[in-house]
Amino acid sequence: MRDFDDNEFPLAYLITFRCYGTWLHGDARGSYRRNPRLFSGVSNIPPRPGLESAERKQLKHDPIRLTKRQRIIVEQAVRDVCTHRRYRMRAINVRTNHAHSVVSALSYPEPILDAFKSYSTRALREAGLLSAKIKPGRVTEVQFICGRKGIWIKQSSMCCSVRIMNSRLIEPGN
Repeated sequence: MRDFDDNEFPLAYLITFRCYGTWLHGDARGSYRRNPRLFSGVSNIPPRPGLESAERKQLKHDPIRLTKRQRIIVEQAVRDVCTHRRYRMRAINVRTNHAHSVVSALSYPEPILDAFKSYSTRALREAGLLSAKIKPGRVTEVQFICGRKGIWIKQSSMCCSVRIMNSRLIEPGN
C-alpha cells in the first residue's frame, strides 16, 4: 500500500532569506547558533543586547534595507530563477529586509536558495543598486510544506516538525 506522502521532495518549500545585518545574534526576536552536540543541530540564543551590539560592531558595512525599486528587482530575479530552472513559483513577497517565496521543485532547497540569492545580487549590481563590496544575506529558514497538515522547518541545520491546521497551497489568483 502506498503512503500518502512517499515522495522524496515535499509539495513546496517556503524559502526566506534576509538582508545583511538585519537580524543579528542576541536580537530581541531570538536567534540560533549551530551546535553539533544537540540533536537539532542548533541552540536557541535568548535576547542578549551585549552580543547583538558586539556583532553590530563587526559588520563590514551598514545593514542592507531594500528600496521599492530594489524589491522589484529581487522579486523579478527570483521569478527568473524559477523560469530558468523550471521551478513552480507559488508565492513571493519581498520586504525591505527579507524575502519570502513558496516554490515547488524536484530539488533540495539549498541550491534553490543559493540561486535566489546569487541572481538577486547580480541583478541589483547590474542595475547599479548594490556595490560590488556587498555580499548576499545568509539563509535563515527553509520550510518544507508537506501534505496538508505538517510543515517541517529547517533553520540552518535544525529540523523539527511543526503541526498546523488547515494549511494549503494557494494558487496565484485564488
